[in-house]
Amino acid sequence: MFGLTPFNRNSVQKRNGNFVDFYNIIDDFFNDAYFPVRNLQDDTFKMDVKETSKEYLIEAEVPGLKKEEINVDYNDNRLLISVQKDEQINEEKGNYIHKERRSSEMRRSVYLKDVKRDSITAKLENGILKITAPKTEIIENRYKIEIE
Repeated sequence: MFGLTPFNRNSVQKRNGNFVDFYNIIDDFFNDAYFPVRNLQDDTFKMDVKETSKEYLIEAEVPGLKKEEINVDYNDNRLLISVQKDEQINEEKGNYIHKERRSSEMRRSVYLKDVKRDSITAKLENGILKITAPKTEIIENRYKIEIE
């Protein structure tokens, strides 16, 4: 079958690299499977951040991970959640023609100002990482000066 992109798209691609993805998207839409394959290199976990008057509540979806594979840090007003998973299947059976290992690393960060860093808690429950970051009291540095 003929593609839906212009006949001489290679010359267009050489002139302007921004259209390469556009042409590939059109071809892929009609030629590929309906559900695209997820790419772990570009993919990441989903994260929700909620702010209340007293704290920040963060929920991150990390299904299938153990707490040893998750790292949570707070530095320079940024909360960083990083995940590293190395999956290896060790079978003693021989005669392998092909054997693969999966390794993925993902990280997300969010800016959270005025946090009591010593009071941050994290809990992993049913594939959901729940982090509570209490806020510090904001001291008003503004002072009104009366004019005489």
